[in-house]
Amino acid sequence: MRYAQGGGLTGAGRVARERVRLQAMERFEVGQRNREIAAALRVSERSVERWRRQWRERGEAGVLSKGSPGRPRLSEAQTARLKRELERGPLVHGWADQRWTLARIKTLIGRLFHVSYTVEGTWQLLRRPGWSWQQPARQAIERDDAAVEVWKKGDLAAGKNTAAACDGWIVFEDEAGQSMTPPRARSWGRKGVTPAVRVRGRGSGRVSMAGLTCYKPGKQSRTFYSVREYRGRKEPKGIGWRDLRDLLVRTHIQLGGPIVLVWDNLRMHLVEPMRQFIADHADWLTVFQLPSYSPDLNPQEGIWSLVKRDIGNLAAADLGQITRAVKHRLKQIQYRPDLVDGCLTGTGLIMDG
Repeated sequence: MRYAQGGGLTGAGRVARERVRLQAMERFEVGQRNREIAAALRVSERSVERWRRQWRERGEAGVLSKGSPGRPRLSEAQTARLKRELERGPLVHGWADQRWTLARIKTLIGRLFHVSYTVEGTWQLLRRPGWSWQQPARQAIERDDAAVEVWKKGDLAAGKNTAAACDGWIVFEDEAGQSMTPPRARSWGRKGVTPAVRVRGRGSGRVSMAGLTCYKPGKQSRTFYSVREYRGRKEPKGIGWRDLRDLLVRTHIQLGGPIVLVWDNLRMHLVEPMRQFIADHADWLTVFQLPSYSPDLNPQEGIWSLVKRDIGNLAAADLGQITRAVKHRLKQIQYRPDLVDGCLTGTGLIMDG
């Protein structure tokens, strides 16, 4: 490492020191001994012992350098600008993937403001305004956010007015499916040993689901569903337009009122028999289309998330077990209108008013 005048580390030296500490933490996680780490990183065993103690007590923040106490700080205006640039995403700033890491944010601060922060300092800077390390949600590049806002103020508002005028329900529809391979869910395990979920390597088939979430101001929220198995025989491969038709009729009878249906542009929704069914039942069924690539506006997506979370890591013996687990969870949700309301809240949409 090179030292500047006065005994302090140069910028390159600080970067090298941070890199060594990050490598040490990676080795802590896989269970290496202090002597092995010290030899591999060419540091003293006492330093490794100190880093391990700090890592156990405070995690990553305890190991990384606190930086120079006299390092420059960003002003409020600079911090606000940094937040705006972070919200634009890593792609805009030249990184190939869409992950904001502390190292990248540190680099961005240097580019924008010519100010040097340590990794620890960057973490402290982000924590104050409420930023945190999170699992991102997927969003299609083709999505048009402006069109989504127009839909909220136009079609959604028209749908709410139509439902209010006919004393009806606003109903969101969506489909989903589940194969024999279960969704992966987080599980506790020994450090350095990734937990394994044992699943059957053989067996085919798929459980297809269609669901409706129903909302009306002053009424308890409802949800309805249809489930179909496909085992690779002479059976429909998934939910068809007839299944949707029957589900809509059943829901109309259960709700006892008109339906304002909101769904996406799936080809099955646009086939001629479905168009004819909608036209023939215009007295109780009105349809609005969601904007393209906007599943986050559909509360039924939240229902599917709850279902798949419940069957995470399920080592099913056969397709029937998957079907029973799916139906059991959907039946539980039917008796929990608060969960159905929570799925609507998650979309940011407002049904009353």
